[in-house]
Amino acid sequence: MAKQRRRPVRRRDRKGGGTSTRRKSCPYCRDKIDQADYKDVSMLRRFISDRGKIRSRRITGACRRHQSQVARAVKRARELALLPYVAEGGDHRGGRGDRDRDR
Repeated sequence: MAKQRRRPVRRRDRKGGGTSTRRKSCPYCRDKIDQADYKDVSMLRRFISDRGKIRSRRITGACRRHQSQVARAVKRARELALLPYVAEGGDHRGGRGDRDRDR
């Protein structure tokens, strides 16, 4: 007798519900913008978290093409000091920086 394989359960099926959530539409496709511009800082800030990290497609709802353009534009804007690499000030949580504090 051959061992029967079980069909893998999809993550969507596991969450337990028939809640159909609509996927966010890409803001660039919605406004019919062809290229993400590194000089458009107000638009790029929507794709950056409060810590300064580039948000993923799942969070922003951008399409694959525009997400890669946004990532490239954010990196260019950071290089030209239009956007910060990290968040300004804020609370310091400790972490690795406190190891040599007694020296």
